[in-house]
Amino acid sequence: MKITPAAVAQDLAPAGVLRASINLGNPVLAQGTSAAPSGITVDIAREIGDRLGVPVELLCFDAARKSYEAMAEGRADLCFLAVEPAREAEVAFTAPYVVIEGVYAVPRESPFTAAADVDRAGVRIGVKRGSAYDLFLSRTLRHASVVRGEEGVDVFRAEGLEVAAGIRQPLTAYVADHPELRLIEDRFMQIRQAVGTTRSRAPGTVEFLRDLVEELKASGFVAASLRRSRQSETLAAPPG
Repeated sequence: MKITPAAVAQDLAPAGVLRASINLGNPVLAQGTSAAPSGITVDIAREIGDRLGVPVELLCFDAARKSYEAMAEGRADLCFLAVEPAREAEVAFTAPYVVIEGVYAVPRESPFTAAADVDRAGVRIGVKRGSAYDLFLSRTLRHASVVRGEEGVDVFRAEGLEVAAGIRQPLTAYVADHPELRLIEDRFMQIRQAVGTTRSRAPGTVEFLRDLVEELKASGFVAASLRRSRQSETLAAPPG
């Protein structure tokens, strides 16, 4: 027997307000300002609040790690993060609603032409601290090393690193403004963006969130939200 929306609301938002952490540091998922955020994550948070009959409080951060910390520390009830093993100890995730890509940028004269070329001894990769690609590269690189900063491109430039890692869309835009750099076109990872809540929630609450995400993908809600925020609807994860 499925849990009722009222029971989900009591479990997920016991104070009567659904607190959702929003990462403004990922421009594919959220845009605007802390005072007036918008984007797919904001739309999903508000839709969940509507389904549960509770108001939504949007807690905005400039990095995924801060959004995760708000969830882990009990300051948020809902998060929108990439599925990564380091986070799954604390967060129960739905299936992804959006899939984006992690790619590399290098100096134009770099010998690297494919993502697989980068994992070599002596190669340093600039990443945004606590991002999905930081977590992924930290556990998968065998020879290259990760250098963390507030932004991957900033530490890449400040320390003269060999490679910068980032999300395809903003890193592509950055390279377009810096002709001394070029993008390595093939991805080094897929970043599966999902809805999450703490593992302490009732199983029925997690099932409700998982079912709702599947419904929002199948109905076209996710694709429509991406279009409204001027993101490609092809980023929507397939249902099922």
